[in-house]
Amino acid sequence: MLENPTRYTITAALPYTNGPIHIGHLAGVYVPSDIYSRYLRLQGRDVLFVCGSDEHGVAISMKAKKEGITPQEVIDKYDGIIRKSFVDFGISFDNYSRTSAKIHHETASEFFKTLYDKGDFIEEVTEQLYDAKADQFLADRFVTGTCPKCGNEEAYGDQCEKCGSTLNATDLINPKSTITGETPVLKSTKHWFLPLDRYDAFLKEWILEGHKNDWKPNVYGQVKSWIDGGLEPRAVTRDLDWGIDVPVAGAEGKKLYVWFDAPIGYISSSKEWAAREGKNWEPYWKDQGTKLVHFIGKDNIVFHCIIFPAMLKAEGSYILPDNVPANEFLNLEGNKLSTSKNWAVWLHEYLEEFPNQQDVLRYALTSNAPETKDNDFTWKDFQARNNNELVAIFGNFINRVVVLTNKYYNGIVPQPNELSEVDEQTLAELQAYPAVISSSIERYRFREALGEMMNAARLGNKYLADEEPWKVIKDNPERVQTQMYVALQIAAALSTLCEPFLPFTAKKLARILKIEEPLNWNTITEDSDLLVAGHQIGEAELLFAKIEDEAIQQQIDKLEATKTANKAEIASSLAITEPQKEAIQFEDFAKMDLRVGTILEAEKMPKANKLLILKVDTGIDVRTIVSGIAESFAPEDIIGKKVTVLVNLAPRNLRGVESQGMILMTTNAEGKLVFVNPDAEGVGNGETIN
Repeated sequence: MLENPTRYTITAALPYTNGPIHIGHLAGVYVPSDIYSRYLRLQGRDVLFVCGSDEHGVAISMKAKKEGITPQEVIDKYDGIIRKSFVDFGISFDNYSRTSAKIHHETASEFFKTLYDKGDFIEEVTEQLYDAKADQFLADRFVTGTCPKCGNEEAYGDQCEKCGSTLNATDLINPKSTITGETPVLKSTKHWFLPLDRYDAFLKEWILEGHKNDWKPNVYGQVKSWIDGGLEPRAVTRDLDWGIDVPVAGAEGKKLYVWFDAPIGYISSSKEWAAREGKNWEPYWKDQGTKLVHFIGKDNIVFHCIIFPAMLKAEGSYILPDNVPANEFLNLEGNKLSTSKNWAVWLHEYLEEFPNQQDVLRYALTSNAPETKDNDFTWKDFQARNNNELVAIFGNFINRVVVLTNKYYNGIVPQPNELSEVDEQTLAELQAYPAVISSSIERYRFREALGEMMNAARLGNKYLADEEPWKVIKDNPERVQTQMYVALQIAAALSTLCEPFLPFTAKKLARILKIEEPLNWNTITEDSDLLVAGHQIGEAELLFAKIEDEAIQQQIDKLEATKTANKAEIASSLAITEPQKEAIQFEDFAKMDLRVGTILEAEKMPKANKLLILKVDTGIDVRTIVSGIAESFAPEDIIGKKVTVLVNLAPRNLRGVESQGMILMTTNAEGKLVFVNPDAEGVGNGETIN
């Protein structure tokens, strides 16, 4: 870990421009990185905070095909929405760029060419999936099929979102093209690969030894798992029609793979900033005194901790990240956030429904940040955080201080008299808070840091509640001058201490207190006269407003409507009756021996999420049948269930268990599995179905 860096380069994961930003993005990446950047600036540090739109992913092409527009139209639309959301929520990027920008194309091409000229790539002819009907090679996300590891039938060609396994499209069982629905074929094509295995020793020394004590356990653990599993060469080019051209001869029609081009977007964004500001970008990426920190979600750990560092190491002139404090995922009301299912709180919609309440959401998300595990955002918790903490603690303290100062002294900071022991102790506690909050922020514990900032507001509330200046004013007005002076120092300190977390509140509070120049972070520790006697403050304004039950219920109803719409869409898709299969003869059907049976025993197959081992009384025997229904039924719920069994199906060995038949199932309108069984009374086991 770099001590006393000369400067900081802070990056936030580039958002895909295939949709707007939602609260999961904000909680996982953008609020933490903004807190860190704002805090460092308040300390007077040299900070470069960059980001930009990731516009070359396959997701862009898929969105364009789905909406019948060009990829450029997709990225222009969502880049505008995303930029506005970041500005509206006070994410203080020094530069926000685009990977479609000329400077990025030039930077990424130059980076590739440098590694190519040094011989760092492997050139190979491989077989890739090809859609003959569409006349194109299929990028991983244009292929779906059955995951070979968990059996999920809707896995993508690069990853199974159910079990989390990283895949190659050629690993999928029964692959289908998402473009035409056709079964793709294998076709030879030439590509360039980054041989990650060459960097195995470097990564073990740099991460597994060098960062085992300062990187977050979730990050370190995932990286170690990858390295221990053995690194393999990874393609840096693809057969695509959207992206950055591969800048070498013989690569016509090929583009840089998005995972290779996207992280270089941090560098090109830095170049764009430097050109605009008349500065030199290189010290921020190449000077050993620079601390480089990547803020990402857990789905990007491998790219930022293994692949991008390997690229930087191969190039040779760049520094490596000092830390990659990745967060886990944020869920919404108990369910995984999903862009495709509209299960999200979109930032641009939030501001329409809760105008001027950006800091309330920033506060709620930071209080509940998924720093070490997945967390859940609920609207009830959001309301409670606002009403019970921001309004009742922070807002209440500031309001009382400003109202009393205006009431007693016409808004002028009073001259204090002799400080009591309580006064001195309170001011000493206040002066300790910057260091306490700093310690948490420096260790990327933003929830903890926010809690300490609120403790400073609690300090002010307790001081006023204990001292009761509204009572003392009658008999000892001189004492009240000191009490209000101390309370005003706490209010002034809060205008700076809250700024990393609540930037809009900090600005509003500074305006109320008429603090024209923001206080330096360390001034709070060094100076007890933050607001000097004789300073004029403004009139009282409420920092936060109570959020009523009605507003919260509207949000809950909105999500319920989304859930209902999703169910209806599933039902609609299932209602499309499959076409009749080709005709068979009576003799073909007569070969099947269908019997009524009863499930006697049921247990889960070890290490298999989908399979149940059933003992079924078929009337002719009791046999073992393995059925893929474990995700729909608990074993204890189906014992005694009447079922229809195909008894003369050839036995099949599944994970070491011989299955001697098949249970007949169908799906209902909601996509749930349903047993096909006789419901009439008195039908015995072994009765034939014909």
